[in-house]
Amino acid sequence: MSPFTGSASRTEEWRHLRLTLDSGVATVTLARPGRLNALTFGAYADLRDLLPELARDGSVRALVLGGEGRGFCSGGDVDEIIGATLAMDTGRLLDFNRMTGQTVRALRDCPFPVIAAVHGVAAGAGAVLALAADFRVADPTARFAFLFTKVGLSGGDMGAAYLLPRVVGLGHATRLLMLGEPVHAPEAERIGLISSLTGQGEAHTAAQALARRLAEGPALAHAQTKALLTAELDMPLAAAIELDAATQALLMNSADYAEFHAAFTEKRPPKWQGR
Repeated sequence: MSPFTGSASRTEEWRHLRLTLDSGVATVTLARPGRLNALTFGAYADLRDLLPELARDGSVRALVLGGEGRGFCSGGDVDEIIGATLAMDTGRLLDFNRMTGQTVRALRDCPFPVIAAVHGVAAGAGAVLALAADFRVADPTARFAFLFTKVGLSGGDMGAAYLLPRVVGLGHATRLLMLGEPVHAPEAERIGLISSLTGQGEAHTAAQALARRLAEGPALAHAQTKALLTAELDMPLAAAIELDAATQALLMNSADYAEFHAAFTEKRPPKWQGR
Protein backbone atom coordinates (compact mmCIF):
# COMPACT_ATOMS: atom_id res chain seq x y z
CA MET A 1 0.00 0.00 0.00
CA SER A 2 1.50 3.28 -1.12
CA PRO A 3 1.91 6.09 1.44
CA PHE A 4 1.43 8.71 -1.26
CA THR A 5 -1.88 10.58 -1.39
CA GLY A 6 -3.80 12.20 -4.21
CA SER A 7 -6.63 14.69 -4.10
CA ALA A 8 -8.94 12.69 -1.84
CA SER A 9 -9.22 14.03 1.68
CA ARG A 10 -9.08 11.97 4.84
CA THR A 11 -12.40 10.41 5.80
CA GLU A 12 -13.72 12.16 8.90
CA GLU A 13 -16.56 9.76 9.67
CA TRP A 14 -16.97 6.04 9.05
CA ARG A 15 -20.68 5.24 9.10
CA HIS A 16 -20.47 1.46 9.25
CA LEU A 17 -17.79 0.87 11.87
CA ARG A 18 -16.17 2.65 14.80
CA LEU A 19 -12.54 3.79 14.69
CA THR A 20 -10.34 5.01 17.54
CA LEU A 21 -6.65 5.91 17.38
CA ASP A 22 -4.34 5.91 20.39
CA SER A 23 -0.53 6.04 20.39
CA GLY A 24 -0.07 4.13 17.15
CA VAL A 25 -2.84 1.60 17.80
CA ALA A 26 -6.00 1.73 15.69
CA THR A 27 -9.06 -0.03 17.06
CA VAL A 28 -11.78 -0.89 14.57
CA THR A 29 -15.05 -2.09 16.06
CA LEU A 30 -17.89 -3.69 14.14
CA ALA A 31 -20.79 -2.00 15.90
CA ARG A 32 -24.15 -3.62 15.10
CA PRO A 33 -24.54 -5.57 18.34
CA GLY A 34 -28.26 -6.12 17.85
CA ARG A 35 -27.43 -8.08 14.68
CA LEU A 36 -24.32 -9.78 16.08
CA ASN A 37 -22.31 -7.29 13.98
CA ALA A 38 -23.61 -8.76 10.73
CA LEU A 39 -21.91 -7.16 7.74
CA THR A 40 -23.68 -4.93 5.24
CA PHE A 41 -22.52 -3.70 1.84
CA GLY A 42 -21.44 -0.48 3.55
CA ALA A 43 -19.50 -2.30 6.28
CA TYR A 44 -17.50 -4.26 3.71
CA ALA A 45 -16.78 -1.10 1.73
CA ASP A 46 -15.81 0.93 4.80
CA LEU A 47 -13.36 -1.72 5.98
CA ARG A 48 -11.90 -2.08 2.47
CA ASP A 49 -11.37 1.69 2.23
CA LEU A 50 -10.27 2.30 5.82
CA LEU A 51 -7.21 0.06 5.78
CA PRO A 52 -5.34 1.77 2.93
CA GLU A 53 -6.26 5.15 4.40
CA LEU A 54 -4.67 4.15 7.71
CA ALA A 55 -1.63 2.90 5.81
CA ARG A 56 -1.26 6.26 4.07
CA ASP A 57 -1.62 8.08 7.39
CA GLY A 58 1.67 6.53 8.49
CA SER A 59 1.10 6.81 12.24
CA VAL A 60 -0.65 3.45 12.74
CA ARG A 61 1.67 0.70 13.98
CA ALA A 62 -0.93 -1.99 14.83
CA LEU A 63 -4.67 -2.52 14.49
CA VAL A 64 -7.18 -4.37 16.66
CA LEU A 65 -10.35 -5.59 14.95
CA GLY A 66 -13.21 -6.50 17.27
CA GLY A 67 -16.96 -6.68 17.63
CA GLU A 68 -19.35 -4.97 20.02
CA GLY A 69 -21.76 -6.92 22.18
CA ARG A 70 -22.15 -10.70 22.34
CA GLY A 71 -19.92 -11.71 19.44
CA PHE A 72 -17.25 -10.82 16.92
CA CYS A 73 -19.20 -11.01 13.64
CA SER A 74 -21.99 -13.29 12.44
CA GLY A 75 -21.12 -12.83 8.75
CA GLY A 76 -23.12 -11.23 5.97
CA ASP A 77 -26.52 -9.89 6.99
CA VAL A 78 -29.15 -12.39 5.79
CA ASP A 79 -31.70 -9.73 4.88
CA GLU A 80 -29.48 -6.89 3.70
CA ILE A 81 -27.00 -8.97 1.71
CA ILE A 82 -28.27 -12.48 0.99
CA GLY A 83 -31.77 -11.26 0.24
CA ALA A 84 -30.44 -8.45 -1.95
CA THR A 85 -28.09 -10.67 -3.94
CA LEU A 86 -31.02 -12.80 -5.13
CA ALA A 87 -32.14 -9.83 -7.23
CA MET A 88 -28.69 -9.05 -8.74
CA ASP A 89 -27.47 -9.99 -12.18
CA THR A 90 -24.14 -11.74 -12.71
CA GLY A 91 -22.17 -8.54 -13.23
CA ARG A 92 -23.42 -7.01 -10.03
CA LEU A 93 -22.79 -10.24 -8.11
CA LEU A 94 -19.23 -10.29 -9.41
CA ASP A 95 -18.74 -6.71 -8.23
CA PHE A 96 -19.99 -7.65 -4.76
CA ASN A 97 -17.82 -10.76 -4.44
CA ARG A 98 -14.79 -8.87 -5.66
CA MET A 99 -15.44 -6.23 -2.98
CA THR A 100 -15.52 -8.81 -0.19
CA GLY A 101 -12.25 -10.23 -1.49
CA GLN A 102 -10.74 -6.76 -1.63
CA THR A 103 -11.51 -6.40 2.06
CA VAL A 104 -9.46 -9.52 2.80
CA ARG A 105 -6.68 -8.28 0.52
CA ALA A 106 -6.64 -5.00 2.43
CA LEU A 107 -6.18 -6.88 5.72
CA ARG A 108 -3.28 -8.84 4.26
CA ASP A 109 -1.69 -5.92 2.39
CA CYS A 110 -1.77 -3.22 5.07
CA PRO A 111 1.76 -2.60 6.39
CA PHE A 112 0.96 -3.09 10.07
CA PRO A 113 -0.03 -6.15 12.10
CA VAL A 114 -3.76 -6.81 12.50
CA ILE A 115 -5.03 -8.53 15.66
CA ALA A 116 -8.56 -9.97 15.65
CA ALA A 117 -10.05 -9.92 19.16
CA VAL A 118 -12.63 -12.70 19.00
CA HIS A 119 -15.36 -13.49 21.48
CA GLY A 120 -18.59 -15.29 20.77
CA VAL A 121 -19.44 -16.07 17.17
CA ALA A 122 -17.13 -15.51 14.20
CA ALA A 123 -19.17 -16.98 11.38
CA GLY A 124 -19.13 -16.87 7.59
CA ALA A 125 -17.46 -13.68 6.46
CA GLY A 126 -16.72 -12.91 10.11
CA ALA A 127 -14.63 -16.08 10.35
CA VAL A 128 -12.72 -15.09 7.20
CA LEU A 129 -12.02 -11.58 8.52
CA ALA A 130 -10.52 -13.15 11.64
CA LEU A 131 -8.61 -15.64 9.48
CA ALA A 132 -7.10 -12.80 7.42
CA ALA A 133 -5.72 -11.11 10.54
CA ASP A 134 -2.10 -11.70 11.54
CA PHE A 135 -3.09 -12.73 15.07
CA ARG A 136 -6.32 -14.16 16.45
CA VAL A 137 -6.69 -13.55 20.18
CA ALA A 138 -9.80 -15.27 21.51
CA ASP A 139 -11.55 -16.02 24.76
CA PRO A 140 -13.25 -19.35 25.65
CA THR A 141 -16.60 -18.23 24.20
CA ALA A 142 -15.15 -17.92 20.69
CA ARG A 143 -16.46 -20.20 17.99
CA PHE A 144 -15.58 -20.11 14.32
CA ALA A 145 -17.85 -21.38 11.55
CA PHE A 146 -17.19 -21.16 7.82
CA LEU A 147 -20.86 -21.41 6.86
CA PHE A 148 -20.75 -20.89 3.11
CA THR A 149 -21.76 -24.42 2.08
CA LYS A 150 -24.65 -24.18 4.56
CA VAL A 151 -26.23 -21.56 2.28
CA GLY A 152 -25.42 -23.45 -0.92
CA LEU A 153 -22.23 -21.60 -1.83
CA SER A 154 -18.60 -22.67 -2.18
CA GLY A 155 -16.60 -22.90 1.02
CA GLY A 156 -13.82 -21.06 -0.80
CA ASP A 157 -15.25 -17.60 -0.24
CA MET A 158 -13.18 -14.42 0.22
CA GLY A 159 -9.91 -16.34 -0.02
CA ALA A 160 -10.82 -18.90 2.67
CA ALA A 161 -9.69 -21.88 0.57
CA TYR A 162 -6.31 -20.18 0.13
CA LEU A 163 -5.74 -18.91 3.68
CA LEU A 164 -7.25 -21.62 5.88
CA PRO A 165 -5.08 -24.57 4.69
CA ARG A 166 -2.02 -22.42 5.31
CA VAL A 167 -3.12 -21.77 8.89
CA VAL A 168 -4.53 -25.15 9.99
CA GLY A 169 -3.45 -27.56 7.23
CA LEU A 170 -5.39 -29.06 4.32
CA GLY A 171 -7.15 -31.77 6.31
CA HIS A 172 -8.66 -29.45 8.92
CA ALA A 173 -9.43 -26.81 6.27
CA THR A 174 -11.30 -29.35 4.14
CA ARG A 175 -13.45 -30.37 7.11
CA LEU A 176 -14.18 -26.80 8.19
CA LEU A 177 -14.99 -25.49 4.71
CA MET A 178 -16.95 -28.54 3.52
CA LEU A 179 -19.09 -29.15 6.60
CA GLY A 180 -19.40 -25.61 7.94
CA GLU A 181 -19.57 -26.92 11.49
CA PRO A 182 -18.59 -24.63 14.39
CA VAL A 183 -15.13 -24.93 15.91
CA HIS A 184 -15.08 -23.92 19.55
CA ALA A 185 -12.16 -22.19 21.22
CA PRO A 186 -10.34 -25.26 22.65
CA GLU A 187 -10.26 -27.05 19.29
CA ALA A 188 -9.49 -23.84 17.43
CA GLU A 189 -6.44 -23.38 19.65
CA ARG A 190 -5.40 -27.02 19.16
CA ILE A 191 -5.44 -26.83 15.35
CA GLY A 192 -3.73 -23.43 15.25
CA LEU A 193 -6.69 -21.28 14.26
CA ILE A 194 -6.29 -19.25 17.47
CA SER A 195 -2.97 -17.53 18.14
CA SER A 196 -3.67 -16.95 21.82
CA LEU A 197 -6.48 -18.16 24.10
CA THR A 198 -7.30 -15.79 26.97
CA GLY A 199 -9.50 -15.96 30.05
CA GLN A 200 -13.22 -15.28 29.87
CA GLY A 201 -13.92 -11.77 28.60
CA GLU A 202 -10.24 -10.91 28.22
CA ALA A 203 -9.75 -11.15 24.46
CA HIS A 204 -10.03 -7.43 23.79
CA THR A 205 -7.70 -6.48 26.64
CA ALA A 206 -5.12 -9.06 25.53
CA ALA A 207 -5.40 -7.93 21.90
CA GLN A 208 -4.83 -4.31 22.94
CA ALA A 209 -1.78 -5.31 24.98
CA LEU A 210 -0.35 -7.18 21.99
CA ALA A 211 -1.10 -4.23 19.72
CA ARG A 212 0.71 -1.84 22.07
CA ARG A 213 3.69 -4.19 22.20
CA LEU A 214 3.82 -4.30 18.41
CA ALA A 215 3.25 -0.54 18.09
CA GLU A 216 6.22 0.15 20.35
CA GLY A 217 8.49 -2.11 18.30
CA PRO A 218 10.32 -1.72 14.98
CA ALA A 219 7.43 -0.89 12.62
CA LEU A 220 9.49 -1.19 9.44
CA ALA A 221 10.68 -4.66 10.40
CA HIS A 222 7.12 -5.71 11.23
CA ALA A 223 5.82 -4.38 7.91
CA GLN A 224 8.45 -6.22 5.90
CA THR A 225 7.95 -9.43 7.86
CA LYS A 226 4.22 -9.32 7.12
CA ALA A 227 4.87 -8.58 3.46
CA LEU A 228 7.26 -11.53 3.17
CA LEU A 229 4.89 -13.92 4.94
CA THR A 230 2.22 -13.05 2.38
CA ALA A 231 4.43 -12.91 -0.70
CA GLU A 232 6.34 -16.12 -0.03
CA LEU A 233 3.28 -18.36 0.40
CA ASP A 234 3.45 -19.25 -3.28
CA MET A 235 7.18 -18.94 -3.93
CA PRO A 236 9.73 -21.68 -4.41
CA LEU A 237 12.45 -21.71 -1.77
CA ALA A 238 15.12 -20.20 -4.03
CA ALA A 239 12.93 -17.19 -4.86
CA ALA A 240 11.97 -16.75 -1.20
CA ILE A 241 15.60 -16.78 -0.08
CA GLU A 242 16.49 -14.19 -2.72
CA LEU A 243 13.60 -11.97 -1.63
CA ASP A 244 14.70 -12.36 2.01
CA ALA A 245 18.23 -11.34 1.07
CA ALA A 246 17.10 -8.23 -0.81
CA THR A 247 14.79 -7.22 2.04
CA GLN A 248 17.49 -7.64 4.68
CA ALA A 249 19.95 -5.62 2.61
CA LEU A 250 17.46 -2.77 2.48
CA LEU A 251 16.67 -2.97 6.20
CA MET A 252 20.38 -3.00 7.05
CA ASN A 253 20.40 0.56 5.68
CA SER A 254 17.52 1.60 7.93
CA ALA A 255 17.67 3.96 10.89
CA ASP A 256 16.21 1.26 13.13
CA TYR A 257 19.04 -1.16 12.38
CA ALA A 258 21.63 1.49 13.26
CA GLU A 259 19.60 2.41 16.36
CA PHE A 260 19.69 -1.18 17.60
CA HIS A 261 23.49 -1.22 17.44
CA ALA A 262 23.73 2.15 19.18
CA ALA A 263 21.33 1.04 21.90
CA PHE A 264 23.14 -2.25 22.38
CA THR A 265 26.48 -0.45 22.67
CA GLU A 266 25.09 2.10 25.11
CA LYS A 267 23.22 -0.58 27.10
CA ARG A 268 19.78 1.03 26.72
CA PRO A 269 16.47 0.06 25.06
CA PRO A 270 16.22 0.97 21.34
CA LYS A 271 14.18 4.01 20.34
CA TRP A 272 12.50 2.62 17.22
CA GLN A 273 11.66 5.18 14.52
CA GLY A 274 9.97 2.93 11.97
CA ARG A 275 12.32 3.98 9.18
